[in-house]
This record gives sequence, structure tokens and C-alpha cells, in this order.
Amino acid sequence: QVQLVESGGGLVQPGGSLKLSCAASRSIFSLDAVGWYRQAPGKQRELVAIITRGDSTNYADSVEGRFTISRDNAKNTVYLQMNSLKPEDTAVYYCKLVRTYLSGARPTTYWGQGTQVTVSS
Repeated sequence: QVQLVESGGGLVQPGGSLKLSCAASRSIFSLDAVGWYRQAPGKQRELVAIITRGDSTNYADSVEGRFTISRDNAKNTVYLQMNSLKPEDTAVYYCKLVRTYLSGARPTTYWGQGTQVTVSS
């Protein structure tokens, strides 16, 4: 089983930047899809960004142009670079890895425990 551990969260002022990391206990393969989600108080967990095979990326409209998702398979790590942060970005951020198989076996999903990001003046 893959274990995911997020880090890099903290307190930052509006307009500032943070870079989140998600370290995996197993190798991250090129066919793995990796996503960042967030959950603010009183709200449902929402998708922030996804990176898929071929390094295709998708972003929520609210973060488009400000956040960048990337991965380094050699380091078994995925990243979320967050720039121009706004108070509404405050949430617990989670990473998720979905492992698919060419054999057609059922995909396997792994979640991290989350890291707190607080944007406040």
C-alpha cells in the first residue's frame, strides 16, 4: 500500500506563496494520476488540480493561473506551487494518488492526511 505524507503548509499573508509537497512511500509511475484537493471549514472537499499521464493538468477555475501542480517521479513526490494566495484559499489540502493498471485491474486510490494552509493578514 502507498502512504502519502503532505508537508509545506502554514500561515501566509495574502499575495504570498507556498509550495506543498506530497511524498509517496512507493514509486510514482507515469500512468498514475495525482491530484490535490482542499476542504475549507463548513464546505465539501473540492478538487484543486490534477496531473495525469503525459503530464496533462487540470485546475479549478478559482486557482487557474495561480497554482501549478507537478511531479518528480525520481523523488516519489508531487508538488503544488501556490502563488498570489487569497484568504479564500484557506483550507486543509490533501493529495490523492490513483494507480491504474494496463491489465484492467481495478484502480487503487490513496489519500494523504492533509496539511493546513491559512491565508490571513
